[in-house]
Amino acid sequence: MTRTNALSIATCQFPVSEHIPKNSRYIQNQIAEAKRLGADIVHFSELALSGYGGVEYDSLDELDWPALERETQAVLDCIRREKVWVLLGSTHRLSPEYKPHNSTYLIDPSGKVVDRYDKRFCTAGDLNHYTSGDHFVTFDINGVKCGLLICYDIRFPELYREYRRMGVQVMFHSFYNARAQGRNIHTTIMRPSLQERAATNYMWVSANNSSGYYQSWPSVFIRPNGEIAQSLRQHKAGAMVNIADTTEEFYDASAPFRDRALSNILHSGELVDDPRSADRVSI
Repeated sequence: MTRTNALSIATCQFPVSEHIPKNSRYIQNQIAEAKRLGADIVHFSELALSGYGGVEYDSLDELDWPALERETQAVLDCIRREKVWVLLGSTHRLSPEYKPHNSTYLIDPSGKVVDRYDKRFCTAGDLNHYTSGDHFVTFDINGVKCGLLICYDIRFPELYREYRRMGVQVMFHSFYNARAQGRNIHTTIMRPSLQERAATNYMWVSANNSSGYYQSWPSVFIRPNGEIAQSLRQHKAGAMVNIADTTEEFYDASAPFRDRALSNILHSGELVDDPRSADRVSI
């Protein structure tokens, strides 16, 4: 039965590598598992199919483009069989004079690519391999409005704020904080940063990460109040399914004045009575 105002989300992780057929097998197996668990949409990590330039490849000249084309089609065929929405991280080739995009494909249950988000903020290292994107992507499933971001975009809260202005209720944020030497700054700050983005913008957040050792942090699913609802096991391939029910109400400290802040009115003014904010003293 189709849900209304609720979305069943599979957040997936596996050890992304330069071996594109192996990545594809993980992806297809997790799509099938997610469908069995009742997911409406399956979310994969940054560059999950192709592998990451600068990590798996010293140069994207090493990327096996024919293999990527074949395995992309194999994944599309799998989606068509399973009849589920998929968010697939991969490398999107441009004309020869431009470096590729680091992209998330939005694929519908018929196996058709209906949109593509290109990582807007690339790190200095990324820019050796990729061209940055320049547009937002939103879409609706079951009456739930969703948005897409990739990894380093987390450092720019303005992106979350703009998606909030667009009415986005669920954010799918794909990462690759993996193949590290051990615990690092991402281990310390990434999940709290995502919790803050969720809570200040009152959004559900599906945030996944390649599980290649050393995985700086495991994939998480976060409620609009900033709580982590569920987490996958660090360094282990897996998928978890959570439901984002937008009719549920959570504590939202910013609710009385968020619209003012979004309109660049950066003070409280008169107190607005809003039942979603139960404690007017808390911050």
